[in-house]
Amino acid sequence: MSELVITYNLPPSALGHLTSAVQLGFILGTLIFAVLSIADRFSPSRVFFVSAILGAVFNLAIIWEAHSLSTLLLCRVMTGFFLAGIYPVGMKIAADYYKTGLGKSLGFLVGALVLGTAFPHLLKELTDALLWKTVLIVTSSLALLGGVLIMLLVPDGPYRQTQRNLKFSAFFQVFRNRNFRAAAFGYFGHMWELYAFWAFVPVLLQTYNLTHPEVTFNVSLWSFLIIGIGGLSCVLGGYISQRKGTKTTASVALLLSCTCCLAVPWMFALESDVFIGFLLLWGMLVIADSPLLSTLVAQSAPAEVKGTALTIVNCIGFAITIVSIQLLSSLMLWASSNFIYTLLAIGPLLGLTALRKKVK
Repeated sequence: MSELVITYNLPPSALGHLTSAVQLGFILGTLIFAVLSIADRFSPSRVFFVSAILGAVFNLAIIWEAHSLSTLLLCRVMTGFFLAGIYPVGMKIAADYYKTGLGKSLGFLVGALVLGTAFPHLLKELTDALLWKTVLIVTSSLALLGGVLIMLLVPDGPYRQTQRNLKFSAFFQVFRNRNFRAAAFGYFGHMWELYAFWAFVPVLLQTYNLTHPEVTFNVSLWSFLIIGIGGLSCVLGGYISQRKGTKTTASVALLLSCTCCLAVPWMFALESDVFIGFLLLWGMLVIADSPLLSTLVAQSAPAEVKGTALTIVNCIGFAITIVSIQLLSSLMLWASSNFIYTLLAIGPLLGLTALRKKVK
């Protein structure tokens, strides 16, 4: 991002706008995909393939040398827009393959998402010598490869049910189901915490460095490890859910991550090894419930609108992440206290309350 600002002579404020543009695009994309029931009316594998191609194209378009801030923002919005055909549609594909064991399947899928989220931190650590255009070419090429692999190797699942006609009511219909509402609101509470934690991991590490001058964490490398270790917990959570139940496993993970939110202010006074261990633990707990909550959402939705249900829950969930991230960012401008991070506990608490209402 800093290289983009220099290359295109952008104002410093462009950093935040370019970052938020992807989130905005994803929210717009999931909203439109849900209203039009794209994942239920058309082949999910083809939707994934086309979205991967178009997302890669708009991602790669950044390297065009005649950009203004407006055209750069448009490219980022459209990249986020077509990601709406990747993540929720990927979960729809998985749900079409599994009537049982979906929690384990989504554990692997969300684990891949976690590694993808952590990857830029590792890239920053390892590729300082690479031109920023090279990074965009590589990531766009990987996106194309992912789309081709899905199209060639992952046909539509055996449990897929097609919605033949466009029904705008499907967008609202899913929330009439009490179990679906419970699972969805559990997911919303989880999302309040998740992306805010991921966004502020580097800030937490830098704050500890400033508080303890004798300690010099490698912020990029540790950010990758703290976020990336969540991929392991997603897989482990999927296996545990097969023995303990999906709802129970998700609730325990929510409760423990909530405890981390409340404990974090006191961690800055402890030894560096304890602090890092705590963040690694939080990195595992904060995401472990995500595939399980998505499983509950998929299982509670009617089969013919399952893709729409997953997409609209993603849409609302990611909109919530913007609120929590902006709230913490605003509070940091006028309050230097580490107690602001305890506000992240609001989401897990509300999520736990919602899950308690789920009908057995």
